[in-house]
Amino acid sequence: MEQTLSIIKPDAVQKNVIGEIISRFEQNGLRIAAMKRIQLSKREAEGFYYVHKDRPFFDSLTTFMTEGPIVVMVLEGEDAIAKNRAIMGATNPENAEPGTIRKDFAESIERNAVHGSDSAESAAFEILFFFAGMEIR
Repeated sequence: MEQTLSIIKPDAVQKNVIGEIISRFEQNGLRIAAMKRIQLSKREAEGFYYVHKDRPFFDSLTTFMTEGPIVVMVLEGEDAIAKNRAIMGATNPENAEPGTIRKDFAESIERNAVHGSDSAESAAFEILFFFAGMEIR
C-alpha cells in the first residue's frame, strides 16, 4: 500500500472546498490515513519547500503557504502517488484536464489549490515533515 502527502493549500481552504477535494480522493480509491488543519510559519514553509530554495518563486511560494490554514493529509492506496497527481491535474491550471482539482479550483500556477508528493522519496520526507508515526493509521 503506497502512501503520499497531499496538502490543500490556503487558497482552497479559503474557498471552503476542503470537503469537495477530499471527496475526489476518496471517490478515486484513496484512503485518508492521517489528516490535520494547521497554519505554517514562514520558517516551516521554507523548511518544507527547501528543495526550491534557489528558484525565483521560493519567496512568493513560502509567503503564500503562510497566508492561512492548510489541510495536510497522508493518502494511501494502490499507486497513491500517481493517482493523487492525476486527480490534482497539471501544476498550471491552464494545462490541467477538465474535472481535475486544479482545473476546477486553482487560480494560477502558484495559487493552485493542492500539493502532492512527486515521488516515493519526496513522499517519505514530506509525510515525516508533518506527521509522527503514531498519527498515521
